[in-house]
Amino acid sequence: MRERTLLANQIEGVQKLEGDVRDTIELVELAEMEGDGDVVAEGVLALRALAEEAKRRETESLLSGEADGNDCYLEVNAGAGGTEAQDWAEMLLRMYTRWAEQHGYKVTLMESSEGEQAGLKSATIQVSGPNAYGWLKTEAGVHRLVRISPFDAAARRQTSFASVWVYPVIDDSIEIDINEADLRVDTFRASGAGGQHVNKTESAIRITHIPTGIVVACQTDRSQHRNRATAMAMLKARMYEQELQRREAAAAQTEAAKTDIGWGHQIRSYVLAPYQLVKDLRTNMEKTNPGAVLDGDLDDFMAASLAAQVGATRSEASAQAQ
Repeated sequence: MRERTLLANQIEGVQKLEGDVRDTIELVELAEMEGDGDVVAEGVLALRALAEEAKRRETESLLSGEADGNDCYLEVNAGAGGTEAQDWAEMLLRMYTRWAEQHGYKVTLMESSEGEQAGLKSATIQVSGPNAYGWLKTEAGVHRLVRISPFDAAARRQTSFASVWVYPVIDDSIEIDINEADLRVDTFRASGAGGQHVNKTESAIRITHIPTGIVVACQTDRSQHRNRATAMAMLKARMYEQELQRREAAAAQTEAAKTDIGWGHQIRSYVLAPYQLVKDLRTNMEKTNPGAVLDGDLDDFMAASLAAQVGATRSEASAQAQ
């Protein structure tokens, strides 16, 4: 049913786009006949916006993976760099939250661990909306920041790293068997705002799947039982995503690229000093406005990565066929 609804929405969106283009062209033609330059200018701007929308929908057609239409969890972890890296992890979380909100997605904070002086050691959000996993899966990997340190009195340039991990929310139609004997369950006090109850009781849950080393945590609810249920759902999603990684060559390459949160493993560099540049090392996509990127302007990077992944998959399939 969800897939049917998604396809229906895509068809309806394309039909609406075609209608808007047709109406705008007619409006511009009438304005030109009447010599109304202001209306012509508005029409040209509208056509450019429609062209951008068409480009986005063309990219969305690449989202054909098994779980691309699902909601997803996005996890950020600070890497090498201490306080600098923890501040960078918080900046990344803000960037993805901004991107999600700009595209009409719902964002829910699942858990967070604050840094000693600033920023975050780690945090997990759930992003809910059509194709959330399909878009955000392209962001999995190590992200490198170069800037003048705001924590250094000598104002020296610092390099920091943080990793991003993305995995799909799975529904009841997908069965994941987990042996309870393979789990270690820890309780702890939730951090941050949440009222006296959250701060005084150990309602937060951390589950470790011992065979794989996967760790998930949830502190969104005051109920320990509900947090455990949510954490189990997150664990199943991680294990399902792990299976997808094994079956999808492009995703497997992404996994290999983030084995270490440090030098030589980054997928994208964000340089704020001595020059301004954001460069994706997988696709060579570049932007010279890092401020806009950190405010959520990620669509071009995602589109380039999706196109590269599809191209790699098709090349591999062609090679196997030969």
